[in-house]
Amino acid sequence: MSGTGKSTALAELGARGHRVVDTDSDEWNEWVALPDGSQDWVWRLDAITELLTGHRAGHLFVAGCRSNQDRCYPLFDRIVLLSAPIDVMLARIVARTTNQFGKSPAERAKILADHAEVQPLLRAGVDLEIDTTAPLGAVVDQLERAADLVHAGP
Repeated sequence: MSGTGKSTALAELGARGHRVVDTDSDEWNEWVALPDGSQDWVWRLDAITELLTGHRAGHLFVAGCRSNQDRCYPLFDRIVLLSAPIDVMLARIVARTTNQFGKSPAERAKILADHAEVQPLLRAGVDLEIDTTAPLGAVVDQLERAADLVHAGP
């Protein structure tokens, strides 16, 4: 969800030496026509599959939120939802300078609608939810622990 701290967490994970991929770009997404004539920006399943199946060493952290992401869930070791209260998300979006999404009234309305409608659907499909109102270091520590648990073995 926009404003939950995905990009900030990815930057810190990258600074800690992990491989990170933010899927909010054309490299990972494509526009598709929906049956009702509208369009949706979805993951390019071939590219995401190649990314996930081709990674061999260390931890890979992938961030993104697309309507077709659940089709790739079996390829992930863990699915983590970063969440924050809506007022925190909106304040972050207003303050950020690296991404213009959410600045217009229509985009803020979409964020509010997604928070109410999409976030519960996301929550139902995750292994772990992390509240990103915690300090950044604590959020990233939790992400690393979640990854370490997968690779620790019995």
